Amino acid sequence: MKVIELRASVTRSNDIDAQNLRNELTEKGVLLINLMSAAGSGKTTLLSRIITDLKDKAKIAVLEADIDSAVDAEKIESLGAVSVQVHTDGMCHMDAGMTRTGIEAMDLEGTDIAFLENIGNLICPAEYDTGAHKCVMILSVPEGDDKPLKYPLMFEKSDALVITKMDALPYFDFDLELVRKHVSHLNPDMKIFPVSAKTGEGMEALEQWLLEQAASLRENQHA
Repeated sequence: MKVIELRASVTRSNDIDAQNLRNELTEKGVLLINLMSAAGSGKTTLLSRIITDLKDKAKIAVLEADIDSAVDAEKIESLGAVSVQVHTDGMCHMDAGMTRTGIEAMDLEGTDIAFLENIGNLICPAEYDTGAHKCVMILSVPEGDDKPLKYPLMFEKSDALVITKMDALPYFDFDLELVRKHVSHLNPDMKIFPVSAKTGEGMEALEQWLLEQAASLRENQHA
């Protein structure tokens, strides 16, 4: 009996597409960040703060992925960033092909950093390479400190963890050091940035890291 593993075939094809897209963006000097989190973690609020803080240091574009609506893209565009909305028609994640479709609809001339704001959940987005150079996940304080135990793949796949809504820490049972401990077991190389987009706490360190990643890409581009 012949058995065909469809999932393996699909992900293998996607990985090839993702690497091709990554190579093309590298040639253009555009750093693509895959931003992943659960719904309501504060992705758009965080991006809005980053765009505002870095407006004189980097040109930023945002690819907004949602099942429906264009609310987030409109908000990002109002801040002066290039923004395109992608509707996934019920799909719970973005893959390389979908990301390419959105990227090709954007004017990336002079862009330093492009963010893919992925669909809000902690399972499917971690399973698909989008072609991004870096994967960044968000964990908000109200979500709790047990998420690394419940969704280990997301933490294993990401290059950086942004812990948002730190201004709400006094009101929730959230142990930051416990999160650090759990993350260190899953992904010891993961960068961790506790921030509050509302107050600005921790934003400078995160933004400096983003600028460094963009600079490193440009250096490798000309190496």
